[in-house]
Amino acid sequence: MLRLPAVAGRFYPSNPNELASVVRRMSESRGSNATASTTDSEKISVTACLVPHAGYMYSGGVAGEVFGRIALPRKIVILGVRHFPRGESAAILSSGAWRTPLGDAPIDTDLAMALRDACPRLREDSVAHSQEHSLEVQIPFLQVMAPGFSFVPVALGTVRFEDLVSVGEAVARVLMATNEPVLLLATSDLNHYEDDATTRVKDAKAVEKLLALDARGLFDVCREEKISMCGLGPAVATITALRAMGVTRGELVRYATSADVSGDLSSVVGYAGIVWREAKQATK
Repeated sequence: MLRLPAVAGRFYPSNPNELASVVRRMSESRGSNATASTTDSEKISVTACLVPHAGYMYSGGVAGEVFGRIALPRKIVILGVRHFPRGESAAILSSGAWRTPLGDAPIDTDLAMALRDACPRLREDSVAHSQEHSLEVQIPFLQVMAPGFSFVPVALGTVRFEDLVSVGEAVARVLMATNEPVLLLATSDLNHYEDDATTRVKDAKAVEKLLALDARGLFDVCREEKISMCGLGPAVATITALRAMGVTRGELVRYATSADVSGDLSSVVGYAGIVWREAKQATK
């Protein structure tokens, strides 16, 4: 199966030269306090990361700073969102490739099948992926920053906490049994369409749970505080997997809201870039 781009020309440039240039520029950024990009020798090995998935104009700088800071392996599992009510609520694809203006990114069939076998909750389904942007916008970053990579796409819709935990536990089992390094990449935007001040307060509560790998706490605080975190499912599954793999703490790389670009403080979306390393790595 060849999955064609759904949001090229809207969320990111459709011209390949322009797209590659934008990705490189965003990945070389180190935020407002930076004076230089991260060299290969300075990049850190991480077990997982969380990046946003809005249009590059708004959230690309946050995503790019994460991608530019970490050492990317050749195998990546992407847990994204199913924004639209079509297809399976926990959808995986185990063969084929995804096309962007930069070319085709192959699915890692062996890794996908291992994950599908480990978690019956995951169903083979192209419908849930066909128009979904949350995974698609990550691919050009990976094509530029990790040429030759392969990946496993998973789209999670609104499902029960117990189902998210089962996905996360299966991911942990598969990654711990894999001989090669695999990056677990979760994607989520944070609070949506409230004023900037409110959004920053709400997002701080979600980020606190993400950094502490508190899956139940994250799920509950988003419900109780009405934090409209669209990637709650991928985030819960990811930190569940990390807990099972012995990871204990995360690091906030960058936080921003859409107001940092638009200047409109009345209605914003929050974005966070987070990395999680093994305990022995985090202490170095």
